Amino acid sequence: MAAGRGKEGVGGPAPLPPGRAPGSDSPDPTPKRSTCYQAPRPAPTSRGREKEELRRKETMKVLVIGLGGVTNGGKTTLAEKLKKMLPNCHIISQDDFFKPESEVETDERGFKLYDVLDALYMDEMVKTIRNWMKCPASSGVVTEEPQNTCDNLKNTEDVYILIVEGFLLYNYEPLNELWNRRYFLTLPYKECKRRRSTRVYQPADTPGYFDGHVWPMYLKYKNELEENASNVVYLDGTKSQEELLSCVYSDIIQELKKLKEGNQQVSA
Repeated sequence: MAAGRGKEGVGGPAPLPPGRAPGSDSPDPTPKRSTCYQAPRPAPTSRGREKEELRRKETMKVLVIGLGGVTNGGKTTLAEKLKKMLPNCHIISQDDFFKPESEVETDERGFKLYDVLDALYMDEMVKTIRNWMKCPASSGVVTEEPQNTCDNLKNTEDVYILIVEGFLLYNYEPLNELWNRRYFLTLPYKECKRRRSTRVYQPADTPGYFDGHVWPMYLKYKNELEENASNVVYLDGTKSQEELLSCVYSDIIQELKKLKEGNQQVSA
């Protein structure tokens, strides 16, 4: 066996009991003071915690992604897949801000006018997004390890991503101040109508509802967007989910790189 194990006859004599001098049966009259002692660190003060929280907030970055476009274009599915691949990612759905049926206007044909801004609590939606931006780390986000652990996602622990998905995101000016990136899914008329017919809504679509309200409103707001907005990435909703996911994910990764580079310049 190797020397130095501390057993007599195996690598050397047995070690002396603590405090005894060599060749003596009595304790060393001048015991040595330990040089390894460290006084316990005081608990952080409230001011110290405030400074640490301020430092964390200063380095924390938020990325707000809009995922808008045509009804049944695949917005929700795409958002959920992105959430699994990105760090600290949360989703807000515009559908959660619909007014109750009793508050939604009905036109002369008996159609409930759901596909207009007045059918939504848009101010509440903006408030919810702004509240998340102020303190994303305590907004109820469940931080999971991303499925994709490539180098692109290293050093992104202080980056929080919000994906806002909905059919009418870019025609409300207070929202347009918040986006870092905007995507808009499109579908041709026949494919959109086919997909819509397979879905069950509450209240249900009445006969003629798609042609009389849903599609005309989509075209109206899309035309407004094309005339007034820039920096919108248009996505072909007839492509596979894998193609769409790859396109949007790669684009978001580029945005994350810009944020990381900005952090490095600040800390340099």
